[in-house]
Amino acid sequence: MAKWTPTHEAPEPLEGPIVPTIIGLTILWFVLFLVQLPFYGWFDDHGHLWWLWTCLAGAGLGLIGIWYVRGRDAALKRMAAAASATETPSSAAE
Repeated sequence: MAKWTPTHEAPEPLEGPIVPTIIGLTILWFVLFLVQLPFYGWFDDHGHLWWLWTCLAGAGLGLIGIWYVRGRDAALKRMAAAASATETPSSAAE
């Protein structure tokens, strides 16, 4: 079987407000956990307790995601600042 290779270049990744999106979704997961918490007994009786723990896991993973995307965003900003700093002297010399 021959290996498939793409015939075109991959598109550029989409960039947007990633940090606020991850923060908002993490808050949403935590709010869903808090809303379901008073119904713990009902969820346990009907075998739906995993709904509660899924929301808590989503909030926990969201906290890790916030840490990750904030670091990524800071690294992208540092890289852009370094690129603009190296371009500034060469354009001024011309």
